Amino acid sequence: MSVDGEVRQLRTEADEPGWEVDPDDEWGVAVIATVGRQLKLRREAVGMRAGDFGRAVGYGEDLVYKIEGGKRIPRPEYLERADEVLGAGGLLAAMREDVAKVRYPKKVRDLAQMEARAVEIGVYENSNVAGLLQTPEYARALLGSWQPAYTPEDLERLVAARIARQAVYERSPAPALSFVLEEGTLRRKVGGTMVRRQQFERLLEVGELSSVSLQVMPMDSAAHPGMSGRIELLKFEDGTAVGRSDGAFNGRPVTDLRQLRILELRYGTIRAQALPPGESLAFIDHMLGET
Repeated sequence: MSVDGEVRQLRTEADEPGWEVDPDDEWGVAVIATVGRQLKLRREAVGMRAGDFGRAVGYGEDLVYKIEGGKRIPRPEYLERADEVLGAGGLLAAMREDVAKVRYPKKVRDLAQMEARAVEIGVYENSNVAGLLQTPEYARALLGSWQPAYTPEDLERLVAARIARQAVYERSPAPALSFVLEEGTLRRKVGGTMVRRQQFERLLEVGELSSVSLQVMPMDSAAHPGMSGRIELLKFEDGTAVGRSDGAFNGRPVTDLRQLRILELRYGTIRAQALPPGESLAFIDHMLGET
């Protein structure tokens, strides 16, 4: 197979920080090892040397070997170009979805997988807008404020992972989603004016969906069971469920029926004390007008 004679700058590891494989992520390691092995087998099957292949796809030979050896996560465009150069008929490009998941931190990926299976999701948030409701700009401003600071590459990786979870809205049939946000989370100045306006607009958009109930807990409300921290409840089609609360059971996920009933009671009480969905959307719309 011929390689064009065009002189170009070949990508190296320095050009792609943040694409290393997490050695503690067993599933991720296995996926990238399998992808790398397939890339190598395809390249060798057409009799192409690593250096020639690298020049064809725009990568340095050393980086090609690391990707084939399962040491680096290939970018989607690397797989697409490799598919074209090696004549794989779409088989290599089709690996993009699994490879993309590996880029997300394991904890986030596990949460996204549970959300993708849930038929009901309930979230009370008292510190920031819930992740399933965040715009990319809000997520970037929020995560960018954490200490110690993330590298730019890790920050973008976390933002992408958070936004990818919002594919839950595209499911059919849609799960039933309910959110309760403290008024203070809306008033906190995360990002600049435009970031806040876009976030309010996103809340109004999602709040109008028939599958979503969005409520605001006003700051002048009475004390309630959510004041000790965030609560999240996920229920699945087979009748099982999982819940987590910052203020209960040491913040760990629970599946025990007795513990789940406690979280459901707390969440139900919070929803009852919050503004109804219609009033909540009007409240957010008013805040948008003030921003």
